[in-house]
Amino acid sequence: MAKLMCLLIAMAPVKVVAQTVMAIYPDTIPNTRNGQLVLPQKLNPGLIYSVPKPEVEMFAPAEGKSNGSAVIICPGGSYKVLVYQGEGVRAARAFAENGTTAFVLKYRLPDDSIMVDKTIGPLQDAQKAMKFVRQRAKTLGIDPSRIGIMGFSAGGHLAATLATHFHKSLVKNPENISLRPDFVILIYPVISMQDSLTHLDSRRNLLGKAPSRATVDAFSNELQVADDTPPTYITHAGDDNLVSVDNSIVFYQKLRQHKVPAELHLFPKGGHGFVLGQPIESWTAPIFKWMQTLNK
Repeated sequence: MAKLMCLLIAMAPVKVVAQTVMAIYPDTIPNTRNGQLVLPQKLNPGLIYSVPKPEVEMFAPAEGKSNGSAVIICPGGSYKVLVYQGEGVRAARAFAENGTTAFVLKYRLPDDSIMVDKTIGPLQDAQKAMKFVRQRAKTLGIDPSRIGIMGFSAGGHLAATLATHFHKSLVKNPENISLRPDFVILIYPVISMQDSLTHLDSRRNLLGKAPSRATVDAFSNELQVADDTPPTYITHAGDDNLVSVDNSIVFYQKLRQHKVPAELHLFPKGGHGFVLGQPIESWTAPIFKWMQTLNK
């Protein structure tokens, strides 16, 4: 893990220039304790250690290059940190160059000191981000029926959670705007919270040290797949010793059982975070091709 973090820091530019940064909650942020603390930032380029105000950073295609699709990107980091540059901005730029408007989500990291219920904080932000983008789709030149969610590692768990928990809104939604992603892209994702599969640090950070069986099952997304789970693309390395590749395999099997369109790309070697050491097009090109087959 330390080696991976060093790679991310080395990759990160000193400054990232956002095209547009938008707060997803215009006023009150739900599920916060009174006197919400702002945690001190650690000075590691490209990494974010606290998110007091959830935002999306938009990367739009060049004028005349948009294909109408959009993706919300959830960086990973064990629900303890956001690998914002390497897994967020880098991917967003590639999507924008390919014609897809990308939104990197700065979601809240679970913390009992600032949240009433830390288990649902990230999911609330993912739901709100989907509502936020879909509400503004026409203004932004986006087709509201072609908005997906993408996640890396623990961010993959968040993306898969949105994909399997969109029926119940955890944010205000009087307009009844659909919170269902139209497609899902998962990169070496944490899927399960079960002992045999989970990444223990991610589970502890999200659910606490001793979560109930009901909570573990609710956030084990392989158990939540249904016929209306969105089409899903998954990629993982077989030698990942941080997040077992079985997370991706089990989720793919559940998708197949429910006849959900799914594509699984497994690589024999690369370890966790393998896309970060490769040319961006080597792993994004198959995703763009898959999106074309879905007309997304």
